[in-house]
Amino acid sequence: MQKKKVIIMGAAGRDFHNFNTYFRDNEEFEVVAFTATQIPNIDGRKYPSELAGNLYPNGIKIYDEKELSNLIKENNIDEVIFSYSDVTHERVMHNASLVNALGPDFRLLGNDKTMIKSTKPLISITATRTGCGKSQTSRKIVEILTEMGKKVASIRHPMPYGNLNEQKVQRFAKLSDLEKHKCTIEEMEEYEPHINMGSIIYAGVDYGAILREAEKEADVIVWDGGNNDTSFYKPDLSIVVVDPHRVGHETRYYPGEANLNMADIIVINKIDTANLKDIDELRATIRKQNPSAVVVDGASPISVENTDLIKNKTVLIIEDGPTLTHGEMKYGAGTVAAIKYGAKEIIDPRPFTIGSITDTFIKYPEIGKLLPAMGYGKQQMKDLEKTIAKTDCDSVIIGTPIDLRRIINIKKPSVRVTYDLQEIGKPTLKELIQKEIK
Repeated sequence: MQKKKVIIMGAAGRDFHNFNTYFRDNEEFEVVAFTATQIPNIDGRKYPSELAGNLYPNGIKIYDEKELSNLIKENNIDEVIFSYSDVTHERVMHNASLVNALGPDFRLLGNDKTMIKSTKPLISITATRTGCGKSQTSRKIVEILTEMGKKVASIRHPMPYGNLNEQKVQRFAKLSDLEKHKCTIEEMEEYEPHINMGSIIYAGVDYGAILREAEKEADVIVWDGGNNDTSFYKPDLSIVVVDPHRVGHETRYYPGEANLNMADIIVINKIDTANLKDIDELRATIRKQNPSAVVVDGASPISVENTDLIKNKTVLIIEDGPTLTHGEMKYGAGTVAAIKYGAKEIIDPRPFTIGSITDTFIKYPEIGKLLPAMGYGKQQMKDLEKTIAKTDCDSVIIGTPIDLRRIINIKKPSVRVTYDLQEIGKPTLKELIQKEIK
């Protein structure tokens, strides 16, 4: 039987997982190429033969998504598999229309084909959009399980921006592991908070191998999802975070709406800073889409280490990069702190940007007057550092999940804003988890 020729569209995460779980040893298909988007410097590499398996002794090339049409024509492709997240339904169907017009089938793989079953109880924490507050929810779940006397291993959604062979299975238990694995800012933002609370977190490329390692040392596995992707593992309890600041997004983005529909528990976060009308609209959507889900109300109150560096000051605000870019958030914790503590003016960084930071604003012009903490590589970190140094301001507000001052040199007076999940009323996550995890 002639093999079906396949291209997998991705962003160095879900695409590799879909390949590993469905295509790697499947002799019905020949995966001709991956295409890549969202993440810089991914295209032009190879998915290595050591990870690709016996059917792919030369590995699989990764191309820029702009090459998709040419790749389809040149290789007589039969199927294109869409395998990345945090995109509008409209964009998914624009891709489908392009692919179908050129001849191939366009597919979205379902959970039955891609979710791996754990031998341990597994809780997944996902979201309907990037920037909903999933990370602090994940930390809250780990804290609850630890208080219950459980040994927890968290597994984070992939961010393999370096050597894929070396990143097959990564384990982070101390801060030095971040340097050992040559982590980017985006990776540190997700791993470091777990390490600081004494928790172990895994990540990498091969999520079957990662799960088997995590199971060796944990009573309970926590899937710390990202990029509003669905869980890579079959959950015993699915917790999904939604954002009342972006009402309507929960049903307009792929695969965030799938997360909403399969949730056992839905956390409405940021209630403390949201409009009541938007909260009510979100509750109505939840009742319509997933009436059996339990709803937990939550807030993300901020803590500021030195408010004197904000009051009556001209400030540069640095927020989480992915949240501002493809997450499309208009503000974050740093902005909340600037308003709450009376900043004189929020300084626009765009006249001062350098290199790849300038490119980021060109690609995402809707970011506005905030500076995204982009750091996908050493050069981008240097560009970020120089941009901060050039910006004419009294002080810098750092609203990122990690303290940027630990990894880049910020010479200006700076203040860090932190935030954690705070539940409002009943039921609480602790009560719900204790019912499920014995």
